[in-house]
Amino acid sequence: MDIAHLGHVEVLTDRFEDSLDFFTRVYGLKLTERDADHAWLRAWDDYEHHSLKLTRSTTTGVGHIAYRTTSEAALERRAAAITAAGYKVLGWVPGDRGHGRAFRFEDPFGHVFELYWNTVKHRGTAAEAPALKNTASAFTGAAPRRLDHLNLLAADVAEFRRFMETCLGSRVTEMIQLDNGRIGGCWFTVNNKTYDLACTEDHSGGSHVEGGGRLHHVTFATDQREDILRAADIFLQNGVHIETGPHKHAIQGTFFLYVWEPAGNRVELANAGARLILDPDWQTVIWTETERRKGQAWGLKTIDTFHSHGTPPIGKD
Repeated sequence: MDIAHLGHVEVLTDRFEDSLDFFTRVYGLKLTERDADHAWLRAWDDYEHHSLKLTRSTTTGVGHIAYRTTSEAALERRAAAITAAGYKVLGWVPGDRGHGRAFRFEDPFGHVFELYWNTVKHRGTAAEAPALKNTASAFTGAAPRRLDHLNLLAADVAEFRRFMETCLGSRVTEMIQLDNGRIGGCWFTVNNKTYDLACTEDHSGGSHVEGGGRLHHVTFATDQREDILRAADIFLQNGVHIETGPHKHAIQGTFFLYVWEPAGNRVELANAGARLILDPDWQTVIWTETERRKGQAWGLKTIDTFHSHGTPPIGKD
């Protein structure tokens, strides 16, 4: 119980101003602050300073993934456990905008993770005050409510699973077992959410690239399915590439819509309904390769780019 939740994700973009316009004006995130090369953003009910850090770069993909711990003592315990486990440790770094010092380390595929405790709670201005005082701010655009999860790509999902279980104490709620014996994907949680991070097999032939591992997508949650239907029209109106959806996933049962922001990073809007994992001895749901070939929950076939596209791109990706 040392890890509380997924805190924020840093996304790299080689089209910074275009990406910032998408995430604020179209997608509906709130700009907390920015400088020349970074923007710190949050969904309207995220309680912290930011849940998405957008960084100007020469490439795309994920910069780092941050989890908040449950206390300062928990942060120290996890740092010691990760160091002892033998994974690549980057060490302690000073706090970023919105949070205190953080402990950084890498998974075997080059994705950078950090853990932090001290955080800055969001304090809105009068102009963004919500009509209901028990929410953090008003909303605009597609209006996602909160950061939900992200999906990373790895050449060996079983090895990534060992990393998540060892370093974060995550448990697997659902997974894909391929006919060849490999694990095709795992969905991880550190709390009662059904998942806050997924890892799926990278079909590019390798997921470690210069500057870090590959990103499949980052996801924010909406209140209801109808918000996603409205968002589809917003994306259409603004010329955003809609990759697939709206539709319902078989795995995890989320109602989804996937788009590509201007730099090519895949972004999802999802609604999980009321699904939570409350069963203390939950048994991992295992999906076979045959079952996955049937497509999504209502029969929509998974499109080819969903298996081939990731950021940064590799080869024909």
